[in-house]
Amino acid sequence: MTALLTVSQLNKSYGGVRATDDLNLEVMTGELHAVIGPNGAGKTTLISQLSGNVFPDSGTISFDGIDITHMVEHARPHLGIARTYQITSLINSMSVIENLQLAIQAKQGHSFKFWKPYADNKDVRTAAHEYAARVDLGSRAEMQVANLSHGEQRRLEVAMALASDARLLLLDEPLAGLGPEEASDMISLLETLKGQQTIVLIEHDMDAVFTLADRISVMVYGHIIATGDPYHIRQNQDVQHAYLGED
Repeated sequence: MTALLTVSQLNKSYGGVRATDDLNLEVMTGELHAVIGPNGAGKTTLISQLSGNVFPDSGTISFDGIDITHMVEHARPHLGIARTYQITSLINSMSVIENLQLAIQAKQGHSFKFWKPYADNKDVRTAAHEYAARVDLGSRAEMQVANLSHGEQRRLEVAMALASDARLLLLDEPLAGLGPEEASDMISLLETLKGQQTIVLIEHDMDAVFTLADRISVMVYGHIIATGDPYHIRQNQDVQHAYLGED
C-alpha cells in the first residue's frame, strides 16, 4: 500500500500557540485514517492546512507525489481533495438532484451559465440519482435541500464530494450535532466507503472512530504522539494518559 497523502514537519503558530508542531502524517491509499485528540490539540488547524484554507509556516504537504503545501484552496478539488461541509456547500433552495448535478458539472469543468441544458442531460441526471442512492437519499432525490434533516444534509455533502470525483475526503466531525439514529446512518455510510475512498476523519465520537478507522493518529498540543491500528492505540499508555483515560 502506498501513501496518498504525506505531511512532513508541519508547523503553524498563532501568536505563542503552536497549533501544529513538527507534525508528520502518512495516509495510505484506500485507508480510513482518523485523527483524534483533546480540544485545542490542533486537529482543525491540521485539516485546514490539508484543504488549503490555511497555509503552514513551514513543512510540506504532498498529495499523490505533488507538493500542494502552498496550493490555493480552490485548486485542490481539481486534484481530487474534498473537505466536506466546507467546499461542498449546499444550495438550500435547490433539490438533492440539482445539488448533485452542480457537483458533477463542476467536476467536468462546465460553466454554470450552461446550467439549464446541462441539467436536462439524461446521463447527468442518471449519475446524480446514483450518487443520491449511494448515500440512501434516493427517496429524497427531488426534495428541496432546506427540507432535509441535518443528518440527510450531511450525507448529501458526502455524496457531492463523491460526485466531484474526490480521491481524498477530509471529514471534519461528520457526526457533530447528529442524534443517535442519524449518527448510526452516517457510520453505516462511512463503512460502505471504506476501501473505496481514502478518508481523513476528525471525530470526537470515540465509539465511531474505533469502529471505522483502519489507523488512528493521536494529536496533543499540535504534535502526533502515536499512530497505529485501533487495538494498539487503545493499549498505548501515552495515549491513555493524554486522551483516552485509564479506562
